Amino acid sequence: MPFFKDLSLSAFTAGFVAVLVGFTSSVAIVFQAAQAFQATPAQITSWMWALGLGMGLCSMLPSLWLRKPVMVAWSTPGAAVLATAGLAGGFSMAEAVGAFMVCAALITLAGVTGWFERIMGRIPMEIASALLAGVLARFGLQAFAAAQTALPLVLLMLGSYLLARRFLPRYAVVCTLAVAILYVAVRGQMAWSAVAFELATPQFTMPQFTWSALVSLALPLFVVTMASQNLPGVAVMRATGYQMPVSGLITLTGLATLVLAPFGAFALNFSAITAAICMGPEAHENPERRYTAAVSCGAIYVVIGIFGAVVTGLLTAFPKELVVAIAGLALLGTIGNGLSVALRDEGHREAALITFLVTLSGVVIAGVGSAFWGVVAGSLALFVQQYARRPAARRH
Repeated sequence: MPFFKDLSLSAFTAGFVAVLVGFTSSVAIVFQAAQAFQATPAQITSWMWALGLGMGLCSMLPSLWLRKPVMVAWSTPGAAVLATAGLAGGFSMAEAVGAFMVCAALITLAGVTGWFERIMGRIPMEIASALLAGVLARFGLQAFAAAQTALPLVLLMLGSYLLARRFLPRYAVVCTLAVAILYVAVRGQMAWSAVAFELATPQFTMPQFTWSALVSLALPLFVVTMASQNLPGVAVMRATGYQMPVSGLITLTGLATLVLAPFGAFALNFSAITAAICMGPEAHENPERRYTAAVSCGAIYVVIGIFGAVVTGLLTAFPKELVVAIAGLALLGTIGNGLSVALRDEGHREAALITFLVTLSGVVIAGVGSAFWGVVAGSLALFVQQYARRPAARRH
């Protein structure tokens, strides 16, 4: 099978790191969202089953078919919206599931009509690359900020990374992760008590459609998923040089969400941070083989879905400083490439820099994250600059 010939240790490690970073950085928010709708422990486990299978299959199957790294994740800002709105509105789980299905239908419509892909096609590459760099730079900053609470670990990981980059560049992240895990295990910093051995069992919830849930849950979930997740996700694809059938893939995530929503899949979408890990040079030096990192990531997500609490406990057992440090180090190359492309053209440089800074700021306006506002700010700056130059050109 071509997949196993293309698979490498660095690609599999990239897939594992992507799961580790994506899962541990936001699984608590997903739990909070479920609890906001009075979810039982069995329902929370069902959420992990549905999300794990949805993310895994939507990443694995298209990646194998296209032989390109397709990365799908849950909507982290969407989970934050649900956690807040669910508590404020007192919605039931049935109403929440109805809202998930409405959101899924809207995502599917966006994919079928192709309007989202057309909008993304009009955004200059420099703006898209600046957006990517801004989204990822926060993880780079967090990697070194972790030294405040775990200085020996971060210094050890940084030293391991630099030495591996010098002597084993293809396996720099692999070596760094291995050294870090060994260090925290020897020091007894792994939270093994979080591991519980049980299989996940799906729990079906009959949806209930209400106007209040549509307005308070479905529409905000759709907006933040498209603006804060799918938009930077497409930017990662473009910035790393992959031409994908964006509309078709968005349709796939919408349909998958629609099917799995009664079991707890609230929103599936393109990933950005974890996609950059699997689409970057650290995954594989050959771009045509990086799809194996996405397939590996998807396979691990499927295992998470099936084994539920077991893998959840294993992944959350890692110290948070290890997670943020390995994420930042794994993304250094992608951040550098994004900034290089963003600033290469003097005509787009200032607009790209505005995009980068607004995105990096993490500002949230009207419930929509900084990725969307970074593109808006950069596009407006570019429009003003270009609009001001055209009349001057015609006068000469």
